[in-house]
Amino acid sequence: MSRQVVLAASAVITDAAGRVLLIRRGSEPGRGLWSVPGGSLDPGETLEEAAAREALEETGLIVEVGRELWRLRVPVGDGRVYEIHDFAATVTGGTLVPGDDAEDARWVSPEEIDTLAVTDDLAGYLRRAGIIPPASTSAAGG
Repeated sequence: MSRQVVLAASAVITDAAGRVLLIRRGSEPGRGLWSVPGGSLDPGETLEEAAAREALEETGLIVEVGRELWRLRVPVGDGRVYEIHDFAATVTGGTLVPGDDAEDARWVSPEEIDTLAVTDDLAGYLRRAGIIPPASTSAAGG
């Protein structure tokens, strides 16, 4: 049985304060969970173009897409597998407003990420990529 692979791209957008821009997904997969903005590629689109377009559609922000941080495969129940490529991105314009299939969009501190219902292992991916600091048992540091 072969699975259909659906290429997708996401933008991991950070600000000068170390916060990450998350959206609450308004559709499956992961409806109601917090994640980075992203989605499937349109025909003829590169991964980087898709990451920038999805960020604009879901957050209202124009971003510059940088290096690829990670990729993962997410199987869905209908036989498809999403191959998601996540890219570092920085804001270059626009106004933050949830749009497209995002129920909400907001800047989230590294500490707050662990308190939210996020997509599978999002905090782990962000930590392994050095986007947010490792989890600690104390509030010390800075």
